Amino acid sequence: MSTDGMSCANEGFPTTEHNDMENTTGTMSNDDVVSELNDLIETCKDGEYGFRTCAEHAESAQIKSTFSSRAAECQRGASELQSLVTQLGGKADTGGSATGGMHRGWVAVLGTLSGGSDQKMLNEAERGEDVALARYRDAIKKPLPANVMSVVRNQYDGVKRNHDQIRNLRDANKAR
Repeated sequence: MSTDGMSCANEGFPTTEHNDMENTTGTMSNDDVVSELNDLIETCKDGEYGFRTCAEHAESAQIKSTFSSRAAECQRGASELQSLVTQLGGKADTGGSATGGMHRGWVAVLGTLSGGSDQKMLNEAERGEDVALARYRDAIKKPLPANVMSVVRNQYDGVKRNHDQIRNLRDANKAR
């Protein structure tokens, strides 16, 4: 985990053999686990690309730095999930979603038209983190194998911290 406690993912996960991840009573099939992890990889990549886009259009050095740091954490989260998919014998996704791409396009338009408004970038970053929270909440409700669930829960905690940090920055910036 990053030293600042903020993370899209918790770095590192227990190394297990493929057999430990196969379907056990009450858990999902291997293909369903891979599919779920690939959905979360898209979420992490959307976060990575979204935070980078917001950093490009933010004015404040502190906010740019926060966005860049969050982007790096999301990138590490995607890598962690991609490793799990590979361990499961699946093909890991490497990009974000179409919806995320449209949102980043909107952020770029806002950034260009507003001259790089920090408040607008914080608002859009929080909106993106709302989507990530919903996707992770859905994932932790599913019967994932224990070792996969551990990683997903750790990443969910990181997404909540990201969301809260961005919300707090947005509120503090609004108060100025």
